[in-house]
Amino acid sequence: MVQQLESPAGTAENEPRGRAPWVSVLATCVSAFALWLVLFAPTLEHNALVSPVGTRRTVALDVLRPLAAASRVLQISRIVSETDALTGRTGNRLGDGSAPVRGPVRHPRRSPAGSTPTATTPPSIAHPTAADKLRVLIVGDSLGIDVGGPLQNDLTDTGVVSASLDGRESTGLTRPDYFDWPAELEADLQTFDPQVVVVMIGANDAQDFPGPPDVPFGTARWNAMYASRVASFMEIAQSGGARVVWVGMPAMANPTLSAAMTVIDSIDRQQAAARNPPVAYLSTTTLLGTARGGYSAFITDQAGQVVNVRTPDGTHLTAAGGEVVAQAVIGYMRSTWHVALP
Repeated sequence: MVQQLESPAGTAENEPRGRAPWVSVLATCVSAFALWLVLFAPTLEHNALVSPVGTRRTVALDVLRPLAAASRVLQISRIVSETDALTGRTGNRLGDGSAPVRGPVRHPRRSPAGSTPTATTPPSIAHPTAADKLRVLIVGDSLGIDVGGPLQNDLTDTGVVSASLDGRESTGLTRPDYFDWPAELEADLQTFDPQVVVVMIGANDAQDFPGPPDVPFGTARWNAMYASRVASFMEIAQSGGARVVWVGMPAMANPTLSAAMTVIDSIDRQQAAARNPPVAYLSTTTLLGTARGGYSAFITDQAGQVVNVRTPDGTHLTAAGGEVVAQAVIGYMRSTWHVALP
């Protein structure tokens, strides 16, 4: 007969396991959330600033603005910026409240003394040389950066082009209260004196114009206002005598966003054709999508290879996708403007 042995009273086996009181757990979670909120308040404020106009945006800004201001004054947000720098993380994070910039941005080039280009008669750009390089400026939002990086590299590699990139994430033409692109472009023209300007902007523009009163996206008034802003932006780009290539938005994985891009592309195309001289409009719908212009994360290139051109978010371009558009821009410059690019 086996006798069961009982543990002596008071041993560890009979003692209840230690558990933190739920109040302490809740307090720890709340404290961690509060710390995260203060650290990332500038980033959250930025995300609210560029979000669609409405009650949600208004409430978010009311809550986040004082927190973001305190974070900047107390230099708390620098912890995030410096940590990201040490770990190599980049992207849409605003430690100091400024607009984000990605990619190699500015390499100033001035035109030769005495050159006087005009808006109606662009000077010849057919034969750039290593001694007299073609000056190209690329501007745009995050998709413009996706294209601008490969385009800048490819143009620079020719040895006869000086290419500069000014890319700003989460920006567009509907929200000058967040970032004033016309003023930025005018400054870029003064800095770089480009002979060619490549523009890719619009991914963030499918939102209401802030009021009062707000002008809802998709209405006739919105379309007219956006057309006016696009026309003005094109006029600025051409003001120094530069030729302009306007790269349209591709289809998006989100059907609602994709339909909005169709509206924006239509306005861009109409305004490009109305300029004198016309702005070159380069569509990317079939270039980066299906034969009918629908969304596709993969395309088949001329060599018969399947290429992944879109990132998992269904909006941005992979490096290969950016390269596809960059080569299309260069191809246009060669075939239509007869620029001799090695």
